Amino acid sequence: MRGKRSKRRIIAKDSKYNDEVIGRLINKVMQGGKKSIAQELVYEAIESGAKKVSSPVIEFVHTSIDNVRPALEIKSRRVGGANYQVPVPVSPRRQETLAVRWLVDMSRSKTGKSFEKLLEVEMVNAYNGEGDAIKKKNDVERMAEANKAFAHFRW
Repeated sequence: MRGKRSKRRIIAKDSKYNDEVIGRLINKVMQGGKKSIAQELVYEAIESGAKKVSSPVIEFVHTSIDNVRPALEIKSRRVGGANYQVPVPVSPRRQETLAVRWLVDMSRSKTGKSFEKLLEVEMVNAYNGEGDAIKKKNDVERMAEANKAFAHFRW
């Protein structure tokens, strides 16, 4: 391992629901330090999404994120001059980070509607176990499963 390990920062909870996951989602949506705009977008998306699936807001967000969390991912490992894609289990914190990142990235990649509508659609799809973020999760896990033969290179 090179250098020092980075210190784990405490992510601030959001102001409205006092939830850490929603705070992370707001931070990921934020661009250019405009947190108030990001908060409006996220709150609009999660509230209308929760209304669509008739579920409490916090439960809706947590279920959407949990459905996108990957269990395995692959990391490149160099052994004897060859690179191997080694499947490794994902820590719970990284699972949450990847899930939030994939939801926001998939929403950003689409066009045609406002961002809060796109985020809402992506979260409702994740809540129902479908959509682009779920597809990304399945692709990552399928790749890790295909490279199970190299699991003995795990460090």
